[in-house]
This record gives sequence, structure tokens and C-alpha cells, in this order.
Amino acid sequence: MIMSMLNILSMGTAQLAGWFGGYEVILIVVVVLLLFGGKKIPELMRGIGKGVKEFKGGISEDSDKKEDDKKEADTK
Repeated sequence: MIMSMLNILSMGTAQLAGWFGGYEVILIVVVVLLLFGGKKIPELMRGIGKGVKEFKGGISEDSDKKEDDKKEADTK
């Protein structure tokens, strides 16, 4: 069981993309629509987009801070 999980994790995205065919994607979309409804999905996507944007902003701020710290260390 553990070995099969490790094999799945080590697969490339091209191999994993073969797992989902047309029927599976349609089934997933239908289940999401049934669970959240048509009006909630745009709100969910907007929230996910804001979260990703904040995450990227945090990463860039962190890398800028590291560069500033490095410049300060070089001047000393």
C-alpha cells in the first residue's frame, strides 16, 4: 500500500493527467455544482484567486527581504 502511494507521488503530471477522462471531469463538475450551487462557485473561485495572489505577494516580499538583508550584510 505504501509503495503504491509512493509510486503515485513520484509520477509525472503527464501520467496523472491520464487518470481523468471526459466522464470523470463531468462527474466532478456535477458534484461540485450540487454541493455548492451555481451562485457560490464564483465566490469560491474569487476567494481562491485572492488567496493565491496573497501567497505570491508574501513569497515576493520574503525574497525581497532576503535580498535587502544580504545587501546590508555585504555593506558591513
